[in-house]
Amino acid sequence: MRVPTFHKRQKRKWLLSGAVIGSCISWLLFLYMFGSLQERQALTLELQKNEIRDLSAHLEIWQEEYKMLNKKTLHKLTVQEVEIEIMNYEKYGIDDAQSIYEIQENIKKDLSVLSAKDLETVYSQKELLRQTIENKTIKINQKSYSLRVKEWLFYTTIHIQLELTLQDN
Repeated sequence: MRVPTFHKRQKRKWLLSGAVIGSCISWLLFLYMFGSLQERQALTLELQKNEIRDLSAHLEIWQEEYKMLNKKTLHKLTVQEVEIEIMNYEKYGIDDAQSIYEIQENIKKDLSVLSAKDLETVYSQKELLRQTIENKTIKINQKSYSLRVKEWLFYTTIHIQLELTLQDN
């Protein structure tokens, strides 16, 4: 058997050679485009890694500063408000909510000097505060009462629970 000659069929030869050359050119074009795209992606990834590393370092610095500032401000807290709660007034038959409210407001007015003071200073003066509150005589319905500090909590809001006791005349 003999292989047919190609010189008689020029169109097939041009077609095959065109297909081979076209595939080579398209393969080279694909490699160039894919390579440039991958190079661009690698550059973008490297930039993002550097940015993440820088931002992480900045975040650590900010967090450390934030923690230090919180510690400083925790030591320098100030009193914002004073809350007074009077307990056991029902025991003495006092149903007048207005009188209890006035007593609470009167004590708040006496302790208003504590507002905007350093919490450390206020806490160190707690015995003076106790004496100020307990030496106060209150009259409700022609009876004299005194207050006794039952519990208090010191933070930006000072919460004081007072117990009402009947005074002997």
